[in-house]
Amino acid sequence: MTDRMSVTAVTGGSRGIGAALSERLASEGHHILIGYQSDREAADAVADRVRSLGRNAVAAAVDVTDPESLDRFFEAGATLGALTGVVAAAGAVRAVGRLAELDPGEIARDLEVNLLGAVLTCRAAISQLERTRGCLVLLGSAASTLGSPGTYVHYAAAKAGTAALSVGLSKELAPLGIRVNCVEPGTVWTDFHLDPQRPAKVARSVPLGRAGEPKEIAGAIAWLLSEDAAYTTGATLRVAGGL
Repeated sequence: MTDRMSVTAVTGGSRGIGAALSERLASEGHHILIGYQSDREAADAVADRVRSLGRNAVAAAVDVTDPESLDRFFEAGATLGALTGVVAAAGAVRAVGRLAELDPGEIARDLEVNLLGAVLTCRAAISQLERTRGCLVLLGSAASTLGSPGTYVHYAAAKAGTAALSVGLSKELAPLGIRVNCVEPGTVWTDFHLDPQRPAKVARSVPLGRAGEPKEIAGAIAWLLSEDAAYTTGATLRVAGGL
């Protein structure tokens, strides 16, 4: 934690890793702007937990594929103070299976949310973070190097793009004092999966023998947002149990 007030925006903050992160950051002194796609009730519940930890919270709807929606999202958090951090954690997969069998429209939507969404979130955040010399953390995936054959190779490709975006943008924004890093989770127990039991089914392929917990990913992101990581930019931190 720093002496300055920390205000962090988390897209995809109403569930899974984003929700766990919002609570972790609140416990470390951050006020939180919680972005959600459609589940206002879940976002409000996260906001209530943030407030119970003594921090302020605002929940706001956002479509990360829409630049105007992103602008409105960041404007909604203005009452919390100037943004010092942005975490691009929104993501989803509709198309699961072998590529030849997937619906092209669902593939396109997955690519839009997981790659274009990250690009546009970063674009909208730059002017906010320039004022505070803040930091960006992008949520990638271990799939970026594993490829996810037979499951969602298009999602893996999008997350490889997210990792590349982090590296390039870290160099582009370093003169502005903005740090940019990427965290790549492995399989984690969240409702991201269409098959709720997928984390258990893939556990045997993980060197540590289990799927991860959202709080374990949240801890890595929280470190990258902290002063302990003040000299860290352009890094990709794999948190995937050895994958």
